[in-house]
Amino acid sequence: MTRATTVRAVLAAVVLLVSLFVTLTMSPRLGLDLQGGTRLVLQAKDSPTAKADRESTDRTVEVLRQRIDALGVAEPTVTRSGEDRVLIELPDVTDPREAAEVLGRTAQLTFHPVLGVPDDAAPDPKPESKPDAESESEELVLPDESGGRLRLGASDLSGAGVKDARAEFDGQRGAGWSVSLDFRDDASRDWTRLTGEAACHPPQDERRRVAIVLDEKVISSPQVSPSVTCGAGLPSGTTQITGSFSADEAKNLALLIKGGALPVPVEVVEQRTVGPTLGAEAISASARAAVIGAGLTALFITFVYRLFGGLAALALAGYTLISYAALVALGVTLTLPGLAGFVLAIGMAVDANVLAFERAREEYASRSGRTSRPLRSALAAGFRNARTAVVDSNVTTLLAAGLLFGLGSGPVKGFGVTLAIGVLVSMFSALVIARALTELAAGSRFVTDFPGVNGIGLRGRVRTYLTRRAPQLFRRSRRWLGVSTAVVALAVLGVALRGLNLGVEFTGGRLMEYSTSRPVGIDTARTALADAGFADAEVTTAGERELSVRTGDTGDRAEAAIRDALSAEGGATTKVRDDLIGPSLGDELRRHALIALGIAVGAQLLYLAVRFRWSFAVASVTAMVHDVVILVGVFAWLGRPIDGIFLAALLTVIGYSVNDSVVVFDRVRELWARRPGSPLLPAARAAVLQTVPRTVNTGMGALFILTALAVLGGDSLRDFALALLIGICVGTYSSVFTAVPVALEMESRRKDGAPTRRRQRPKPGRGRPADNGARV
Repeated sequence: MTRATTVRAVLAAVVLLVSLFVTLTMSPRLGLDLQGGTRLVLQAKDSPTAKADRESTDRTVEVLRQRIDALGVAEPTVTRSGEDRVLIELPDVTDPREAAEVLGRTAQLTFHPVLGVPDDAAPDPKPESKPDAESESEELVLPDESGGRLRLGASDLSGAGVKDARAEFDGQRGAGWSVSLDFRDDASRDWTRLTGEAACHPPQDERRRVAIVLDEKVISSPQVSPSVTCGAGLPSGTTQITGSFSADEAKNLALLIKGGALPVPVEVVEQRTVGPTLGAEAISASARAAVIGAGLTALFITFVYRLFGGLAALALAGYTLISYAALVALGVTLTLPGLAGFVLAIGMAVDANVLAFERAREEYASRSGRTSRPLRSALAAGFRNARTAVVDSNVTTLLAAGLLFGLGSGPVKGFGVTLAIGVLVSMFSALVIARALTELAAGSRFVTDFPGVNGIGLRGRVRTYLTRRAPQLFRRSRRWLGVSTAVVALAVLGVALRGLNLGVEFTGGRLMEYSTSRPVGIDTARTALADAGFADAEVTTAGERELSVRTGDTGDRAEAAIRDALSAEGGATTKVRDDLIGPSLGDELRRHALIALGIAVGAQLLYLAVRFRWSFAVASVTAMVHDVVILVGVFAWLGRPIDGIFLAALLTVIGYSVNDSVVVFDRVRELWARRPGSPLLPAARAAVLQTVPRTVNTGMGALFILTALAVLGGDSLRDFALALLIGICVGTYSSVFTAVPVALEMESRRKDGAPTRRRQRPKPGRGRPADNGARV
């Protein structure tokens, strides 16, 4: 056993043990659809500067969404209800009253010069410091942080000038918790002027203080340091708010300041604890489908790659453990749509192992008979040669995940977090755990002597068939582009003729609450509504005899049908609430999601252009757009809902599409570099034929999981699984018959179609020697 193998084995064991400890000692945060949570209804009120109307309420929704996102990745629901109410559903909230207090505060932050103390509290030590008539009308007398009162002057520096706010702990100087503020450029100059004016007064003078006021209360009034001279002020655009804060107080204050002020004041008019959107039966069915699908995938990998496939399946089990522990340790909220990122990550973990094993099969065939240890050397070469494709495909996915988290919000942000965690863990699972297990097994003489046992010594049925037939692909690449164009046109026609069946997250809808005379389980209610024609209705419970139903903007006949369906199961049913609600995926959220997606695509395009060349990058993005349009078009033709779950599936399909194209072009790059000056077509044809076994085996592994979810997962996951099934099938096609023909067409338009970038030259003794006259 080599030293590198020992290091991988020890590292894998340590990570697995830590993950097991976290799993056994910490509990996960479950989303509203899995566990339930808190529902808050906030009422917007008129203020002297703004009226509580639809426009101001919509702005309030966006501010509240920013505050909730800063509290943690909880994938909440924030919608406008009527003209001046906001409906908030918070999953797994442990202290609803504290959450209501944080969300309902207006957080009006201002900075004021201190003029002294009021006359009725203490004598004014400097009578000449009284403000003039103009500023006296704008004076404020407010309580300070110590219980006294301060007389403050007018302020032209507000919280709008704060660029960032964060809680910090200074244990070395004993300062404890504080909040650091970073000012924008204009506000930074105002802060310098304000502190410069205060510095004109002697130390310990009240007027040398600057008051920081939050919601008409002085939360801190620090003295300007004696080292600051009159008129100079503090040149830094950063300051600290101190005041004996606890950790929670400092974090909440930073959250309020950074989240921004509410356009209008709000008050909590309703606060309720609600049950999960998905019933126990739906959750158990989904879990059962996931277990069956994962088991079938493990059996398939074991069948194809024998012993090494079984070891890869064990590595996937380790991936599940580590991913779950990472989610729990980071406090990420587990929701059903949010787990879509892990479906993609499981596929990428399987893909990395398949890539390595297929490359090892190639190496074994070429090394057999020429070395005494063909299995170990072929296995090492397989992982080494597959590394670039694994890294490139995962980096492009991580770029998208990071941008979706940084620029998105709500479900988009949650998807970015789960996807990033899943991708990182999948790389560790494939390149560390699976490699350590297979290298340990390769040291056994029994495994080495019997190729049928280890799986690497077998050529594989797909590879054998392609070797015998040797199809001449892409002789007429434009025909394949014509087929792709026709399918895309058909998808666009479906959108134009049938339209998109947007879910209530996009369109808003109707929220109805009922009280029944008999207890009704959530699964029973969902089944009754589905039988009545409302399969897409969201059902939650607020007690044994209280049900909430959220649907599209239905009419009175539909509402009566819903009530009749519930009456059949729960007896006499009374409607206690009926509200029209706005979309939870509001305009700004959708805009941010599109911006994040656009920047993510641009970042992937730039990365692929640097790692490969522009023609390959454009071809990969073209294939991705092709897949997205077709998936949307199919859902339009089928009339299936375009909702938050579909959005998660769409993001997953984008990741699959780019991943498939990167794997193909990585092999194209390798083969083309061996023959500098040659046309692209032979290298592209050979690359596709060599990667087909990987594509088939990876796709089959993912299809087992998705088929099980579509058949056994129930209504909650059926559309999600259907979208991924379509996306994977279309993505497999487009990575070969769309991306490669686009690259061939782009290269054919160049005067010289030969590679012009510096290429990876084959190592001595491997492949064709490089031409000494090759250009770099």
